[in-house]
Amino acid sequence: MEVIPAIDLLDGKCVRLYQGDYARSEIFNENPPEVAKNWLEQGATRLHVVDLDGAKQGKTSNLAAIEAIVKAVSIPIQVGGGLRDRTAVRELLNIGVQRAILGTVAVEQPDLVSELADTFPEQIVVGIDARNGKVATRGWLETSEITATELAQDMEKRGAAAIIYTDIHRDGTLSGPNMEALRELASTISIPIIASGGVSSLTDLLSLSALEPLGVTGAIVGRAIYTGDVSLSEAIKAVGNGRWQDVPPQSDFSTFA
Repeated sequence: MEVIPAIDLLDGKCVRLYQGDYARSEIFNENPPEVAKNWLEQGATRLHVVDLDGAKQGKTSNLAAIEAIVKAVSIPIQVGGGLRDRTAVRELLNIGVQRAILGTVAVEQPDLVSELADTFPEQIVVGIDARNGKVATRGWLETSEITATELAQDMEKRGAAAIIYTDIHRDGTLSGPNMEALRELASTISIPIIASGGVSSLTDLLSLSALEPLGVTGAIVGRAIYTGDVSLSEAIKAVGNGRWQDVPPQSDFSTFA
């Protein structure tokens, strides 16, 4: 199972939120590229970057910091937060981001997911952030009526390469992942699932690795590796760091409009 360190950006700084609450943010480092290099040195094979300002404002807001991270490390980077149109996705892919994570548009503009997945095979991932089983949108500030399972099934049909599932009530709390919800989701789709939210210990990661045969191929770890509750290098050694197939690098997406 791939262990993926998270870098959450707010005002260009590396932070963590508690249950998605912007008012309860904690700055861990003011130099995101430095953080990225640290995770690379500890064995990370992929980074998960979230533009928190972008998620809230509906447009990419930390592009300079994201580009600096891309230039600082040689491993694939997946980015989400505020990707609401074609231009925003193209902009990220042009600077070297490997996978774009769509969240709000999966609910509000599902046809756009289909179009992007067709244009950029294996590079479009859908982030499903759930609160009490219902999908939250717009930086977790709004909650829709669609369930996480319903949305995942629809996104699989539309060509999403994977699903990143976040339980908002677990995120940033170090309370453990929602294993029941992950099992339920894995039983309904066949594309890879990356678990996010609540990982607090090596035991949590070992529990998640037991779901790998069901399709949970990765786990995003945030607060626990910043506080030291989890050693990233030890976690990678314990559960392995398998990666789903990477697409060949593409340097020019300028023809996509």
